[in-house]
Amino acid sequence: MLPTGPRGVLVLAFVLLACRGGSRQDARAAASTAATAAALRETAPAAFRVRFETSAGSFTVAVHRDWAPLGADRFYNLARSGYFDGVRFFRVLPGFVAQFGMHGDPAVTRAWFTQRFPDDPVRHTNARGTVTFATSGPDSRTTQLFINYGDNAPLDARGFAPLGEVVEGMEVVDRFYAAYGEGAPQGRGPDQGRIRTEGNAYLERDYPRLDYVKRATVLIP
Repeated sequence: MLPTGPRGVLVLAFVLLACRGGSRQDARAAASTAATAAALRETAPAAFRVRFETSAGSFTVAVHRDWAPLGADRFYNLARSGYFDGVRFFRVLPGFVAQFGMHGDPAVTRAWFTQRFPDDPVRHTNARGTVTFATSGPDSRTTQLFINYGDNAPLDARGFAPLGEVVEGMEVVDRFYAAYGEGAPQGRGPDQGRIRTEGNAYLERDYPRLDYVKRATVLIP
């Protein structure tokens, strides 16, 4: 029996993607996954926490919706749906950031790639331990986030709006595997284009030491 609730809805989409028997089924599965992503738009509580169980240990993020309402809503919906389970910390740069949020299933990544949402005004600085959505330009946020390792205040002026902060387990974040360095083409680390098209199969084969999320759980006071 499939689980119910938001996490179950996303699991159902994954099951549909696995049941491939031809182009018609593929099209239906893709449409179902895209619809699931588009439907996850619930308003987040004013304050909540997300506990991340990872390959390196556990850490907890406290989210303050008044810091970045739109970012908090997206983070809440991703976490409650099970989206983060299995994702890799694919860009870990000591002193700068630990970045994550690209799904291990390329079909899910494609569905969410179209679900861009507007920027929030920056109301809190990118201090050590804060959690922020990554962006490639104005109003381009989707699912990628980073945890700040240091005082990255210069990011404030570039529109990166923190939505919360690590309140437990920052020592876990500090020990994420970082030896792969910056991603391609600037460095020898994972290529985001290949993560998008090949998912965790690519990362497990070529970057097996990356740390990853085992499970993310929303905790509401």
